[in-house]
Amino acid sequence: MEQQRYDLTGSLLNWYDYNKRILPWRENKDPYRIWISEIMLQQTRVEAVKPYFDRFMEELPTVKDLAEVEEDRLMKLWEGLGYYNRARNLKAAAQTIMEEYAGEVPADYEKLLGLKGIGVYTAGAIGSIAFDLQVPAVDGNVLRVLTRLWGDHSDILKEKTKKEIGRKIQPYIPEDRPGDFNQALIELGAIVCIPNGDPNCDLCPWDTVCKAYREDMIDELPVKTPKKARKKEYKTVFLLETDTMIALHKRNSKGLLAGLWEFPNISQKMDRKDIEDQLKKWNIQEINIEPAGKGKHIFSHIEWHMEGIRVHLEKNIPIEDFCWVKKKELENVYALPSAFEIFRKVL
Repeated sequence: MEQQRYDLTGSLLNWYDYNKRILPWRENKDPYRIWISEIMLQQTRVEAVKPYFDRFMEELPTVKDLAEVEEDRLMKLWEGLGYYNRARNLKAAAQTIMEEYAGEVPADYEKLLGLKGIGVYTAGAIGSIAFDLQVPAVDGNVLRVLTRLWGDHSDILKEKTKKEIGRKIQPYIPEDRPGDFNQALIELGAIVCIPNGDPNCDLCPWDTVCKAYREDMIDELPVKTPKKARKKEYKTVFLLETDTMIALHKRNSKGLLAGLWEFPNISQKMDRKDIEDQLKKWNIQEINIEPAGKGKHIFSHIEWHMEGIRVHLEKNIPIEDFCWVKKKELENVYALPSAFEIFRKVL
């Protein structure tokens, strides 16, 4: 067992030393940078995160800056990353760190877990990478690698499986390099035992001991419960504009895309008469409209199928719950979800 443990750990770390990617959050062991990167990387590809991370760090380089940032500015910095509650949780956790830990990210696994938005994986990643704690960090990449390594047919979407995999890998985490070990596992899943497509088994340091590879079970693993079909929702999106201004609406403080700005929209397909009737409800009498394209946006449980309508006005008209803003402010002030990006491009 000791020899096997050494082989798994040593061969993985050796592979990592020669193959790890150069990433901005790996420049040092600053727990703040590691924390921000881990939250950004949830549900988002590494290459997509890089420019967001650099911009975020330039504007909010410390926990104090994050704790004090205005919400609209935070949302603008996060615009395009999606899952906006991640950003709100970051700010809430930063405020806790300022109040309870004198502005220092706590070097304690349980205290990390107590911060808003930090779960078992993220606490493990921050704890091991920043503070050399011997704790596992089991994400989707790690689950894929280890279920294939051990030939494990447990459902990886179940919390029980994640806990069991974490318990099973714990003895292999070396005391001197726990962060590198966890990052190596994640890296192996990202660039060798990849999420979509055939894994590059000939590049894997564990090819001789991987049960899925030896017993031809790669296509069977990992096991995931099939997801329910997404619900479809149809929307008509209104670009109400003058030469320099555009109407925006702020979404409710709870639910999907909570508290973000959006172009006014109605949750239904609309024909010409429906559109004219709606405009009259908004007290828009001069009707100069044209199509503004179609778009589809996929969330985890719902699909938006959108059709845009562009409405040119001589001047902005006061409409309840709408805010008229300068078009150029869409670039640097108001955060719009990426769902509406196709319509912003029309402007």
